[in-house]
Amino acid sequence: MKTHALLHRVAEKTGRATVPFTLDGEPASALAGDTVLTAVLTQCGQLRRNEFSGLPRAGFCMMGACQDCWISTDEGERLRACSTFIAPGMALVTGKDGA
Repeated sequence: MKTHALLHRVAEKTGRATVPFTLDGEPASALAGDTVLTAVLTQCGQLRRNEFSGLPRAGFCMMGACQDCWISTDEGERLRACSTFIAPGMALVTGKDGA
């Protein structure tokens, strides 16, 4: 899954715990304190697919004003990825490849 990540960590403080979650049914991990946006985009290249065009979306304003960073859990709950922190066991769905 990481081969097409949109974000790449270039510098990181050490000592943050790893947070396991699933993304499109596959195991993934982030760092404690990451937003869902960071957690997902360090794994793949999209948060979701646009409801109208089907094109991939990855957030826009990064501060919760534009409504572009919504992502769904595997139970159908919608989360704002830029302002929700990743939590252990989250199961997120991007809609990539029909997921």
